[in-house]
Amino acid sequence: MPQIQKFFFEIARESFQIRPDSIVAFIIATTTLGHLTGQETVLFQDKTSASGLQIGTDAACWADFDNDGWVDLCASGGVWKNQQGKMFTRIADVPTSVAADFDNDGFIDLFSWAALKLYRNNAGKEFTEVKLPELPKSSSRGACWGDFNGDGFVDIYVGGYEEWNAGITWPFMILINEAGKGFRLERSESNYRARGVTAADFDNDGDIDIYASNYRLQPNLLWLNDGAGQFADAAGKYGVVATSEGFGGGHSIGSCWGDFNNDGFIDLFAGNFAHVDGRGDQPKSRFLKNLGPDQDYQFADLGPSGVHYQESYATPSAGDYDNDGNLDLFFTTVYGVASFGRKNNPVLFRNAGNFVVSDVTVAAQLQDLPPTYQAAWADFDNDGDLDLASAGKLFENQGSPNNWLKVRLQGDGKSVNRSAIGAQVRIQIGEKTLTRQVEAGTGEGNQNELTLHFGLAANKDPLQVEIAWPNRQHQTITGVMVNSLLTVNFAPSTAASESTP
Repeated sequence: MPQIQKFFFEIARESFQIRPDSIVAFIIATTTLGHLTGQETVLFQDKTSASGLQIGTDAACWADFDNDGWVDLCASGGVWKNQQGKMFTRIADVPTSVAADFDNDGFIDLFSWAALKLYRNNAGKEFTEVKLPELPKSSSRGACWGDFNGDGFVDIYVGGYEEWNAGITWPFMILINEAGKGFRLERSESNYRARGVTAADFDNDGDIDIYASNYRLQPNLLWLNDGAGQFADAAGKYGVVATSEGFGGGHSIGSCWGDFNNDGFIDLFAGNFAHVDGRGDQPKSRFLKNLGPDQDYQFADLGPSGVHYQESYATPSAGDYDNDGNLDLFFTTVYGVASFGRKNNPVLFRNAGNFVVSDVTVAAQLQDLPPTYQAAWADFDNDGDLDLASAGKLFENQGSPNNWLKVRLQGDGKSVNRSAIGAQVRIQIGEKTLTRQVEAGTGEGNQNELTLHFGLAANKDPLQVEIAWPNRQHQTITGVMVNSLLTVNFAPSTAASESTP
């Protein structure tokens, strides 16, 4: 949001006490609404010091832990409370985590993949450790939440990494939620060296599938869910191994799901570390296009599609930072200086639509960031555009003239998990179907805000919002105004059942 608009918004919020759970913001008509051209770029401003944040460069997780309508941050061993978009205060010590409401009590809890520990959120005031079953020794770089067996409670998939010098591959783990009282270890194997893990119902069959990004030239895995929480690898079948001809796999670190071409189907971006740039060398990062039901949800490998080569790419995160309706991509690096003395830096890629991306890092004032695994989007100041946590910094989005909608979903804690993990929302604008999903885990160990964010470009008309809840029920809401926050609580009486295709 331009600065003069932010000024008037602050006056309005203080004068009229606008609540963040109603209409979050409105646009004073100081500019003409429109869409960004390919030459215009949204700017980001470093607000780290001004906000009081003191975090490192490891993974970050955004979530509203105290239900006050302002998204908080878990990073670098601490939970930071958002003070109405102005300041952050550290309120708890919790290792790097991903977030979801495991006991359906209405408060979002934390699972630390770094420490393999579970923390219960006690009414937004403190976090206490919850005992887990005895787990095998392991080392993880990421985890994700999802209701894998459809019982209304979120489960956990924990990636297992490696201890390379010792020749050890650590096991992954599937932890099944036992009605919010605890977890049981359902499955554990030591075959793959996973870095990031992320989940989505890519084939629209009503259950959540898992994508594991494996390192050291191992093929990536697509764990296909049978609906009862039993998984089988189907990466080869669906074309998402994310490799090149002649290689069994790549050095994948992080991947992310997202509908990058607005056709209503969730695609994949696989981030690959590749030591050498050249034909026949290690697999580069690539977009994987979901071809939809007519082709049995197979994926087409589109290659880099404009993601220029850097050796040490690490963790990607998708978000529509300029509100033009297209999901963009922020992509970090492991090294500041890679092989042969070549500089590597995180990059912001703007998506012009249909998988055509371009580097806008310098224009967005995000150049020269140091190596980091941190990349997570959230609207921390509730002004309708996505801000970014990366490289130990908080970058405030300075806004665009485009319109937007935010959608916050909540399950009933019975047939739909309270955090609504796995729900998908679609909005039809002309011939485009904008699609977002509620996910808890992306890239390598990061998590974007659970509230869904839609850029609407110049669209001013009321919207029809289609919700696919993770229990195979659908809901339609009409007459939704732009530049607002829509909050929807699941209720069986307002949702229609749908059979599995």
